[in-house]
Amino acid sequence: MIKKANSDQEIKQAFQVRTTVFVDEQHVPPEEELDHFDKEAVHFIVIQNDSPIAASRLRFAGDYGKLERICVLKEQRGKSYGAQLIQAMETETAKKGYRKAKLNAQTHAENFYKRLGYETVSGEFLDAGIPHVTMIKQL
Repeated sequence: MIKKANSDQEIKQAFQVRTTVFVDEQHVPPEEELDHFDKEAVHFIVIQNDSPIAASRLRFAGDYGKLERICVLKEQRGKSYGAQLIQAMETETAKKGYRKAKLNAQTHAENFYKRLGYETVSGEFLDAGIPHVTMIKQL
């Protein structure tokens, strides 16, 4: 079940998934993964059997919703949880009156986002030492 993380416990669960994927698995420094933007973001989690298995955050900047920190635990990948998180964030973005979504995708996931309607609008760049591209979608 995908839901907005509203309580401190749910936000902590989202951070737990992000730490597992980005810090433990991808070796992103913890201080880069959990940052000052977390306070202003809308957090999403996917819960299965009372355990968090996926998470993301959404911020609003300029004229778009910025989809960030999208992650699924390794053993749960390939089951459409990432696509469901994207859909939930796009729905929230549209509800707030924004017509564009933007994200910085790790290059290995670029085709995943293309299948969801995102278009690459930048060259490759490094974020936390990982190659990324910026992508946008008209909602």
